[in-house]
Amino acid sequence: MPLAVLYDIHGNLPALEAVLDEARLAGADEIVVGGDVFPGPMANQCLDLLRATSLPVCFIRGNGDREVLAARAGAMSPEIPEQFRPAIQWNADQLRAQDVEIIRSWPLTLQRSVERVGDVLFCHATPRNDTEIFTTATAEAKLLPIFDTLDVDLVVCGHTHIQFDRVIGRTRVVNAGSVGMPFQDPAAYWLLLDGRVDLRATKYDLPAAASRVRQTAYPQAEHFAANNILSAPNATAMIEALSKAELT
Repeated sequence: MPLAVLYDIHGNLPALEAVLDEARLAGADEIVVGGDVFPGPMANQCLDLLRATSLPVCFIRGNGDREVLAARAGAMSPEIPEQFRPAIQWNADQLRAQDVEIIRSWPLTLQRSVERVGDVLFCHATPRNDTEIFTTATAEAKLLPIFDTLDVDLVVCGHTHIQFDRVIGRTRVVNAGSVGMPFQDPAAYWLLLDGRVDLRATKYDLPAAASRVRQTAYPQAEHFAANNILSAPNATAMIEALSKAELT
């Protein structure tokens, strides 16, 4: 029973479409969405596509989804940097009433038994919350209290938008990467659990995707097209930058 695991879509509909096509070709018969469908240029359309797919889909909530809900309620966190606030507010204003209730229902974690993989815990950032940052450079000693007592075979996370596969104490921890906003070479990153851990990078038509994003009213459409589709941040530089905020 192959399971497609999709994190950090961030409203990149063309990337999501490409991943869903590849997941079907790989024989996936279920999807787990690990948070942060929002914010992004075509987030509502991404949610609609995921809900309309013929495969069963389970969602967990990410910090981006949570912050969009807060903005919709007029309570955007003061910790949100100024440059991100217009995009979050725009996404909040686009939400339909039924979407608000759907997103509110998403849990923070999900645990499943996956054939030939074992017990898998899905979380957005860490099992403790949806914002903690850790990378391949984070010392194992800092992570043992979080992961070594979980009594699962695998933890799948996202949030930092960079794929990795590491062992922390007795627990294997995998970052599925970002479908729509990668901090590594341009592509759509995701995970297939098919008796093994298969980290994937799906190529798609980047110029066409950038054009579609530019046609939206998203406040940061040009920046997203240029810097999250046609190009992407360097993984090594991002790990260094993220390490300065790890576990805060």
